[in-house]
Amino acid sequence: MKRRDFLKASALASTSLLAPSFLPAAFSGRVEGSRFGKILVVIQLSGGNDGLNTIIPYRNEEYYRSRPTLAIPAAEVLPANDELGFNPALEPLRALYDEGLLSIINSVGYPNPDRSHFRSMDIWHTASDSDEYLSTGWLGRYLDSECDGCATPYHALELDDSLSLALKGREHSGFAMSDARQLKRTTDNRFLQAVGQAGHHHEHEQAAYLYKIMVDTQSSADYLYEHSKTHSSKATYPLTPFGQDLKKVAELITADAATRIYYVNLTGFDTHANQRNRQARLLQQLAEGVQAFVSDLKQNGLLDDTLIMAFSEFGRRVKQNASNGTDHGTANNVFLLGGQLKQPGFFNPPPDLLDLDEGDLKYQVDFRSLYATILEMWLEVRPAAVLGGEFEKLAVV
Repeated sequence: MKRRDFLKASALASTSLLAPSFLPAAFSGRVEGSRFGKILVVIQLSGGNDGLNTIIPYRNEEYYRSRPTLAIPAAEVLPANDELGFNPALEPLRALYDEGLLSIINSVGYPNPDRSHFRSMDIWHTASDSDEYLSTGWLGRYLDSECDGCATPYHALELDDSLSLALKGREHSGFAMSDARQLKRTTDNRFLQAVGQAGHHHEHEQAAYLYKIMVDTQSSADYLYEHSKTHSSKATYPLTPFGQDLKKVAELITADAATRIYYVNLTGFDTHANQRNRQARLLQQLAEGVQAFVSDLKQNGLLDDTLIMAFSEFGRRVKQNASNGTDHGTANNVFLLGGQLKQPGFFNPPPDLLDLDEGDLKYQVDFRSLYATILEMWLEVRPAAVLGGEFEKLAVV
């Protein structure tokens, strides 16, 4: 074996171990032109986005006292109502708000919050209590449930080179892939094809499992590659990695790929220093990418079938720090976008800046209530079986 081929095989195997064990025969069960049902697109804003400078309480004097140089001047805010407005970098998102396509849930969090990036993200990914450690994610357990079509290829797809804990289940997991064409080129490697064919006759249990994963991945790569060629979006997307990821998602949705969950990341929100310009650039990427994505779905009559959720692992502290930034905080706002929102606009009151928990916002809405709502009302499964308990549903979808 050539060293280059060995490295390619090793990389593929390490990625494929996270892939669901679906059979190639599963590809043949679909009738062309049929819809697979409602779609969920999760956007993860990694690093802890500053919610107070995203949705701004521009008439709140405490906000300006707490952030003497970091607060967004009221004259620059894009007003949404008499109390709250958008960061000026979010003008495309404010336009979607004006169309009734955006719902904003304020002060989303959980009891006894953790301010570590890794731990708080694990909590959001697994839907655990803050003192509970789980090895499966909430969407992975959705795949393990009796949801319709969970065994089909790419039922949950992350646009990345590695799979988030949120999409890992015990029996089924989502699939991580950054580019369908690159994946197809990798799986078309002659050495890998030969290994996959030889594996059908392997008697060693562990080796046979690895061979099966390889064959499944090869079959899945073919499926996804073919669907990626079916539809080429005519919409104009930003040339950012985030914008291009959303374009790939839209093309697969329009091509009727057998995928109900898409997971996309936008990173860089850990703004301890010189926050204002850095956050503005990221928020602009978010707003322009989402606006293009929503416009694309609308043009293809797919927005009513799609729900978009954007979240971050925590917000930031109310007071700015000495470096013109903000440190790790707790509760934050969550965005929901789609054509079937029951309550567009602001779902609940703004955070109370005079009633804090050691300088941090108190949560009003447990994030697992949002998950329970999405699971039951959108993905049509019993949330208690996925979340391990009952949580209040929100009248948002």
